[in-house]
Amino acid sequence: MKNNLYTELTERTKQIFKSLVEGYLETGSPSGSETVLKRAGLDISSASVRTILSNLQKEGLLFSPHTSAGRIPTDKGMRFFVDGLLEFGRISKSEKANIEQLSSSKSKSYQEVLDEASRAISGLSNYAGIVIAPKYQKNLKHLEFIRLNQSQIMSILAYENGEIENRIIDDAGKFTNSELLQTSNYLSAKFKNKNINQIKKIIQDDISVSRTSLEEISNKLIKKGIVEIDPKLNNPYIFLHGQSKLLEDDIISNDLDQIRELFDEIEKKTTFIDILENAGKAKGVQIFIGSQNFLFKHSGLSMVMAPYKNKEQEIVGAIGVVGPTRLNYSKIVPLVDYTSKIIGKVVK
Repeated sequence: MKNNLYTELTERTKQIFKSLVEGYLETGSPSGSETVLKRAGLDISSASVRTILSNLQKEGLLFSPHTSAGRIPTDKGMRFFVDGLLEFGRISKSEKANIEQLSSSKSKSYQEVLDEASRAISGLSNYAGIVIAPKYQKNLKHLEFIRLNQSQIMSILAYENGEIENRIIDDAGKFTNSELLQTSNYLSAKFKNKNINQIKKIIQDDISVSRTSLEEISNKLIKKGIVEIDPKLNNPYIFLHGQSKLLEDDIISNDLDQIRELFDEIEKKTTFIDILENAGKAKGVQIFIGSQNFLFKHSGLSMVMAPYKNKEQEIVGAIGVVGPTRLNYSKIVPLVDYTSKIIGKVVK
């Protein structure tokens, strides 16, 4: 698309284009000049509208699926509409109440809250809801160091979700059993209910201001046992609900192979590393449309995605809706945005 195309188009042309796209989003059907004119409410002839639509088609914003069957927006056209002509709606009180129930789930685990968020946004949007988070966000419940042999220590990390990680540390017999026990008790109390990212940040701040031998030992052990080990993004938590709703769209259901491929990708969790990386760069809601979608490469699908943050304002995951290109963007964008903010109040 030409960078200055938006400024080149007349207000009348923009209004005609906007009317056609809004009609398509409502009905999923092509619109002819008479239908567009009636919707736009302009005092011009059908012939003038046909000329405008023809010019928009030459710009690659519209296409005719069948001869004399009217026009619908291309992926490029949808991008143009979303970037310059879309007017966002407001979330209803009942929708807000539904989403805000997530913030009352503080007794539930991190995974349970994210699963509920995925289910809630799927129900409210009537399409597939996705929540993605890297696994290293789980909170620590207990940390312990034990001597394995003369030169090695094992660190045991127990998380709130029941998972346990063991890591081997070479120390050349430097620390006594008594020091390991004291350190374990000290660090368990200090880092309880913190995730690995938060622990790494605290330790890196503490290393420069250690005042006691216990603090020095703790910092050395925790640095070797956690800080120097990078968290892995290759197996994130994925919470997905509402896949079957995608098949209710005529355009999407005509290409079941693509849908099957999409579900396979979701199951394998491969492409969602890209979502997390993109969420980290995003300032707010992002809209990926059709074939321009860097994840699914499917001309019939779009995704609305927003990052969510913890109380330290660090981006810790992403939430979104996947549906047909003719999503109700004016409703779904504020819906995704509001849900991402509510989740941010819940995650630790």
